[in-house]
Amino acid sequence: MNVIRLPERTNTAVDSLTPREIVAELDKYVIGQKQAKRAVAIALRNRMRRQKLAPEMAEEVAPKNILMIGPTGVGKTEIARRLAKLAQSPFLKVEASKFTEVGYVGRDVESMIRDLVEIAVSMVRDEQRVAVRAKAQQNAEERLLDLLLPPRPFAPDEDASHARDDTQRTRERLREQLREGRFDERIVEIEVRDKGFPSLEIIAGSNIEEVEFNLKDMMPGMFQNRSKKKRVPVRDAKEALAQEEEHKLIDMDQVARIAVDRVQQAGIIFLDEIDKIAGREGGHGPDVSREGVQRDILPIVEGTTVNTKHGMVRTDHILFVAAGAFHVSKPSDLIPELQGRFPIRVELEPLGQAEFVRILTEPRSALVKQYVALMGTEGIDLSFSDDGIQLIAEFAAIVNERTENIGARRLHTVMERLLDEISFEGPELAEKTITIDAVYVRRMLADIVKNEDLSRYIL
Repeated sequence: MNVIRLPERTNTAVDSLTPREIVAELDKYVIGQKQAKRAVAIALRNRMRRQKLAPEMAEEVAPKNILMIGPTGVGKTEIARRLAKLAQSPFLKVEASKFTEVGYVGRDVESMIRDLVEIAVSMVRDEQRVAVRAKAQQNAEERLLDLLLPPRPFAPDEDASHARDDTQRTRERLREQLREGRFDERIVEIEVRDKGFPSLEIIAGSNIEEVEFNLKDMMPGMFQNRSKKKRVPVRDAKEALAQEEEHKLIDMDQVARIAVDRVQQAGIIFLDEIDKIAGREGGHGPDVSREGVQRDILPIVEGTTVNTKHGMVRTDHILFVAAGAFHVSKPSDLIPELQGRFPIRVELEPLGQAEFVRILTEPRSALVKQYVALMGTEGIDLSFSDDGIQLIAEFAAIVNERTENIGARRLHTVMERLLDEISFEGPELAEKTITIDAVYVRRMLADIVKNEDLSRYIL
């Protein structure tokens, strides 16, 4: 079996983007927050600059990790997520509050690196799958033709060359009919790899991922190369065999090597809710201390080597973007060593009515565009007038001021309440052209917004 090898590093369009162009790309999805966008754009551009340095100098250039400070719903997560997509980098979002100290039941901090490697492996495998798809489909087609036209033995007195030509002509006719879909409903028996993993209950030991790959190393025959026979229509057989051929053509050792390198050089980890582990406890007790979690996270951010099932991963050049509201605590409550590892501090601004109007209309996936598209599937021509959008934004801002400020997320609850009737009655509406104007918005929302108790529970 020929395994297709691909280049380990590919140049992408993002390599030529300047910080200003990176900010312009982020502007398509996130409204406002210029300082945060500038910070992440510079961090991404510095990665590109580092890749052009001599190896010995590149090794010394550490990423400038970013700490985003701002209330919920202002775009912290979205900026980091869009940046990772733009950079085509492995990206992981984790909540700092889900980790516990070593020795306690819960997730250990190294699991974030293992998860990031799995994401990178999936990315690289998908890229290589695209590259081998044509060859895999060709191989799958040959296997299907073998099932539809099994090779027949030649008679002793038969001209072997003539018989082979006849068989080949018949095979080509079958190939044309197969591509035209004439055999799609015919049932064939195929042999495919069994993806099942024997269920094992582990009572003690380390994390389940380590247990899994240790068992696979110890008993390779039990977990690999098992196959089973299935009777399926030709349409499904074509897809199943193509997937199996793709798997054969991809060198998984190369995939793992590229993925580990990509994590080490371009990985991004978004540490959310970092303010929830800020604080210095003076007392002692049986509870997991927040300072203890910080001390466990510190070596990962500083740079250490983590053992994963795809190999050892160095975290020295992974970019960490931490974020938190810091309502109760403040960044100086973090331990000094961890503070020093986030040299870039960015404060995100709370969102008001003007930003809400832009959020509703400007981004590529703006809420108004989403609801227009959703209702369009029911044949409803939904439109929003300018005064209607202004009033939606005004009501969202008022509710945020009176109750808990949850930023742009308030727009989701307001929009759902506003379009409740249309969403429910949409398929049965006689009038299929609907305009959401200020009169409609006031009728649906004004009473709830005025009543503070109602808005606490409904909006």
